[in-house]
Amino acid sequence: MRIVDLAAEHLDSYLVCLEDWSDEMKEAGDHKRCWYERAKREGLRVKLALNDEGTAGGMIQYGPIEASTAEGEDLYFVYCIWVHGYKEGRGNFRHLGMGKALLEAAEEDVRAMGAKGMVAWGISLPFWMKASWFRKHGYRKVDNQGGQILLWKPFTQDAVAPKWIRRRKKPEGTPGRVTVTSFKNGWCPAQNLIYERAKRATATFGDRVVFHELDTSNRDTFLEWGICDALFIEDKAVRTGPPPSYEKVRRLIEKRLQKSSRS
Repeated sequence: MRIVDLAAEHLDSYLVCLEDWSDEMKEAGDHKRCWYERAKREGLRVKLALNDEGTAGGMIQYGPIEASTAEGEDLYFVYCIWVHGYKEGRGNFRHLGMGKALLEAAEEDVRAMGAKGMVAWGISLPFWMKASWFRKHGYRKVDNQGGQILLWKPFTQDAVAPKWIRRRKKPEGTPGRVTVTSFKNGWCPAQNLIYERAKRATATFGDRVVFHELDTSNRDTFLEWGICDALFIEDKAVRTGPPPSYEKVRRLIEKRLQKSSRS
């Protein structure tokens, strides 16, 4: 196994989280590419784990916390760490130590740049981005928001603990119509997929439903709302993990329309 910096030969695979084989990823559009081009100018770093044949089996992306969804200084934020675990496509690379090797390489990288610590986020449920996995590797919890746990590993004694940027407000409806609001940052293809499905589903209802897009890759927009990626129907948030199907999104909009017509 080798840990390498992202190069042009692996860029397209990275942009779909190594799931080149997935038709779903094709639905997600080019939002991740647009985010990447901007984020790399702001200090984004990407590393891949390659097996002995040179196939990328895992990835980590991290950047200065000042451009992330958390508050902090002189720290780097892990957007995600992912090891391909499906039989489809390139195959299952889990339980080979790729995740640990990627995290250690990223930590070494940011230490060399003078960062005072590394920050990550996780969830308590036993799947992707498990908070318990980061704890096992020396991270400790410092904040929690809506089930998303913020963790960090300080490198220096004067490092200041980070905290989540809190949600400041939520969408309101449009009188006489149902409003679907999509917050889209671009960094995560799964969230981009939800945006595309919601936009497509909304269009089937004509002028009875309004689609409102908020591009949170614009830092001012993100800070105004304190929301990075989310989907709302009126003022109610839609659960987006795992990504709801197009059919489910459309049913939720239709249900809200029916409720509005009765009120």
